[in-house]
Amino acid sequence: MDYEGIARSYLSSLEKGDLQGILSLFTENAIIESPLYGIRDAGEFFCILLEDTHSSVLKLNGVFPEGEKGRIALLFDYHWTLTNGNTVKFRVVDILEFNTSYKIEKLTIIYDTAGIRNLFKARK
Repeated sequence: MDYEGIARSYLSSLEKGDLQGILSLFTENAIIESPLYGIRDAGEFFCILLEDTHSSVLKLNGVFPEGEKGRIALLFDYHWTLTNGNTVKFRVVDILEFNTSYKIEKLTIIYDTAGIRNLFKARK
């Protein structure tokens, strides 16, 4: 599978809440940088994210490969329903960095948290 195929599999697994599917795409020591959750290892990050999530709907708007560097950016709309019923919508850029074995070793998540931070804090 190529970078774009892996990136699309990542979004599909994320939308389904498929933890094993997501983690199978990442290296064992993968790092996630998130505006709301901070810097965490992939296993911890996705466990917490899925714990906080009732459902997700993602609409892909663009794929921007940087193949020679083993990096790809995804632009998508994220409609996120938290476990407490609050729903937030925002546009996201995910930058996925791959190792030479086509596994994601770093994910940088970029979005504006101003409109969602209070709903996020009240999630539990």
